[in-house]
Amino acid sequence: MKLSIVIPVYNEEATLEKLVERVQAAPYQKELILVDDCSRDRSGAIMDELARRHANLRCLHHERNAGKGAALATGFAHVTGDVVLIQDADLEYDPADYPALLRPIEDGVADVVFGSRFLGGRYVRVHMFWHYVGNRLLTLISNCFTNLNLTDMETCYKVFRREFAQRLDIRSKSFAVEPEITAKVAKLRARVYEVPISYAGRDYSEGKKIGPKDALIALFAIVRWGLFP
Repeated sequence: MKLSIVIPVYNEEATLEKLVERVQAAPYQKELILVDDCSRDRSGAIMDELARRHANLRCLHHERNAGKGAALATGFAHVTGDVVLIQDADLEYDPADYPALLRPIEDGVADVVFGSRFLGGRYVRVHMFWHYVGNRLLTLISNCFTNLNLTDMETCYKVFRREFAQRLDIRSKSFAVEPEITAKVAKLRARVYEVPISYAGRDYSEGKKIGPKDALIALFAIVRWGLFP
């Protein structure tokens, strides 16, 4: 099984190299597809240097900042693996969880796997309360529209059999991509599993980018993709 790991990148010069080292340590045949969403720091240059050092790493660059959804759409268009996994470029999510994420697909029981920060992974940072409340509320509302019983719709870790990843036709440009993907997975009648993962969340001083405005955008996206596929 070949694993395609799509990594959207925006202003992650502080963590990018360390993250790639952790991903490369995962024991799978894999390709890394990094998409620089017009970063204002040295992320793009770091990506190009990493590509010179790793034959299985491919760099794609946006000329304009378009958002996480646009970066994922670009990456998904270039995957060649049997399974596609989304990985953020910071260090909040641990590639050591790949075996748990991939097992339902390897066992032939799942088409899509969500990694949940709320099911009790090996470790979870005690973190911002209102972000927790927002995540749980958005997941609940999303479940009302999709009829899935997820605990963590907003998770970064989403894994797909390639044929399902390429049927998503991602349209959202921003963080609204998370409810869009979830709604489309539900409409594809994919076999969805959820597994516990570790989470080392950042705060704003450490570079966290999601804020209250993104919660409102996500709420609109839940309704939009739930009612108007």
